[in-house]
Amino acid sequence: MGDVLSQKEIDDLLAAFSSGEIDAEEIKGTTEKQMKKYDFNRPTKFSRDHLRTLEIIFEHYGRLLSTHLPAYLRKTVNVEVVNSEAVIYSEFTNALSNPVLLGIVDFKPLEGNIIIELANNLGYSIVDRMLGGPGVPLDKAREFSEIELVIIERIFTIITNLFRDPWENVVGLMPRLTRIETNSQFAQMIAPNETVALVTLNVKIGNVEGMLNVCLPYVCLEPVINKLNTKSWYSSEKLRDDEVYREFIELAIAKAKVPVRAVLGRSTISVNDFVNMQKGDIIKLDTKMEDELNVFVGNIWKFTALPGSSSDTYAVKISTIVREE
Repeated sequence: MGDVLSQKEIDDLLAAFSSGEIDAEEIKGTTEKQMKKYDFNRPTKFSRDHLRTLEIIFEHYGRLLSTHLPAYLRKTVNVEVVNSEAVIYSEFTNALSNPVLLGIVDFKPLEGNIIIELANNLGYSIVDRMLGGPGVPLDKAREFSEIELVIIERIFTIITNLFRDPWENVVGLMPRLTRIETNSQFAQMIAPNETVALVTLNVKIGNVEGMLNVCLPYVCLEPVINKLNTKSWYSSEKLRDDEVYREFIELAIAKAKVPVRAVLGRSTISVNDFVNMQKGDIIKLDTKMEDELNVFVGNIWKFTALPGSSSDTYAVKISTIVREE
């Protein structure tokens, strides 16, 4: 039990309160803690860092889509990441309408599947463009025909294969499009209360704009969830980029063609002699038979060489390398 105050101490304390010398909050010494509600139906399995890393991965993925799709659609394609969030699977499926374009992708070697949802207007535009039209979507939604689904499946296969490179720092993927569903009822692959990461990309094909949603279940990403952090991703990305770009630059330089010319000598003649020059005339050079020739790579003097022949072709044999700048 705390100490009991005397009447004098109580009077002094009341006087201090009245004069403002003592603050009641300071005397209290503790502040009320704010409690945060936790929804057990929606456990926070994806942290903010996980979602940020997914955005980085899909920004790379969006650049690949913008580069590869124009070759098939013959239209400019712009893709940008709009949002990434953690939701429960039932929220994703409840937002789907019919008809819908869902690509079910086997995310091997990870267990389970992911879902790619493509906006209907983009699907109609792709079909129209692939069949030679201007790429205009339909005014009113309708079911996709079998022929249209075959065309769309080709594009889905392309965008599925493009997952490999952006995910290389996390896991070596071998994604495979298993099927396309147009009815949301057939997309019940995991428990309704399972947590998923939903990444939304805005896709613009010519003047047609729509959304592409990628649904990534936690049960699928759980084996590599520890690699989905920006620190690990950036460090491996920097190392991989350095190696890739170094190899790319070395390969590009090795294949580059440069002009090489060997100068036999120089001479000065009059314009009259040049105009009247005939086949068989001799021009006297400023070099001798035994002198080495200067060999230029581009406009840079790099070698000296001796004249000769190889088979039936004139050639020079490198004798020294010029190291000076």
